[in-house]
Order: sequence, then C-alpha cells, then structure tokens
Amino acid sequence: MQLPDSKDFWSGVMLIAIGAAAVFIARDYPFGTALRMGAGFFPVVLGVVLVLFGLYFAVRGLRNSAKIEGSWSPRALVVLPLAFVAFGVLMEHAGFVPAMLALTVGSAAAGAEFRIGEVLALAVLLTALCVALFIWMLGLPYPLIIGM
Repeated sequence: MQLPDSKDFWSGVMLIAIGAAAVFIARDYPFGTALRMGAGFFPVVLGVVLVLFGLYFAVRGLRNSAKIEGSWSPRALVVLPLAFVAFGVLMEHAGFVPAMLALTVGSAAAGAEFRIGEVLALAVLLTALCVALFIWMLGLPYPLIIGM
C-alpha cells in the first residue's frame, strides 16, 4: 500500500493531528457549558472542528489527487522563524505596534514575490486591525509602543 501524495490528503492529516493534540491537551481542563465556558471548552470544540475539517480534506484528497508540487524554500525556513523571534523580542522591548509591523514585513519577506509597497500597506492595515481587535475591543494589556 502506497501513501497518497495529494495536497488535500496531507493537509487533512495535519489538521487531524493538530485537532487531536488540542483535544488531548485539554482533556483535564474543566469544560463548562456554552453559557459558562470552562478553560477546556474552546480548545476541545476547536480541536473537534479541526478534526472534522481534516477528515473532509483527507477523504477529498483520496478521491482527487492534486499532486504536491514545488520544493522547500531555504529562504522561508530561515526568515519565518526569525520573524517570529523578532515579534517576541519587539513585543517585550518595543511594544505591540512595532512587533506586528516586523512580523508582517518579515513574514512577507519569506516569499519570492515580495513588493515593498504592497507589504507596507498590508503591514499597516493588519497592524491597525490587530490593535483595534486585541487592544481596544478585547482589552488585552499590551502596550502599543514602549518608550512613548
């Protein structure tokens, strides 16, 4: 028996693994109810949803075989982890806004189709949306810019 080399199959396997891991990790957390959610409610529900989507994609991948094409990008393997590290360091020392800008620009720099104008516009828009959602609407206690 040979494993399929379908994009959909392997993305489904990945979603199943992540969803199962979330459910496994949250197994001892109090679940609660829909009105009074416990700490395990969101990870378990999200894990189950991921497993269901994963099953759908895996079955679809077995039926249709869109082959995996392309190769590994050494640039992305180096630049993406560096962008995440920069985000963590900047969150601590510079604030949320510089960290989000660095993460967005750094992540875009990992791709081959990097255009500075488009990336800067995306970074500013995404940062503004994240500030509105996480800082203002959810009230997370992250400083916008440290030192101002």
